Amino acid sequence: VQLQASGGGLVQAGGSLRLSCAASGRTYGTYAWFRQAPGKEREFVAAFRRSGNRIYLSDSVKGRFTISRDNAQNILYLEMNMLKPEDTAVYYCAAGDPITSAVRASEIYRAWGQGTLVTVSS
Repeated sequence: VQLQASGGGLVQAGGSLRLSCAASGRTYGTYAWFRQAPGKEREFVAAFRRSGNRIYLSDSVKGRFTISRDNAQNILYLEMNMLKPEDTAVYYCAAGDPITSAVRASEIYRAWGQGTLVTVSS
């Protein structure tokens, strides 16, 4: 599978952005977004499990970000609202088949996109 992320950019605090991740090739059960800020570990942001359309969000983005997937177009979205400077990072989309307890574990995902930079200015 190939994943192509896009939609990053520079936005002021309080603003919004929508990231997209176009997938081609085989279909996985779960699609997710991770992010990595400079000097920090990669962290889980959100995941979408196709079975049951189940959504998982990190506590740091709950109430501000939403994840969705257009199954017909095979595109994963991350709608980001009320952005904060601490959301600044490279955002990566990923695909895999983690069990529920491992949905937040980056090492479980089998395919990764190239990343798109989101910069939130204060």
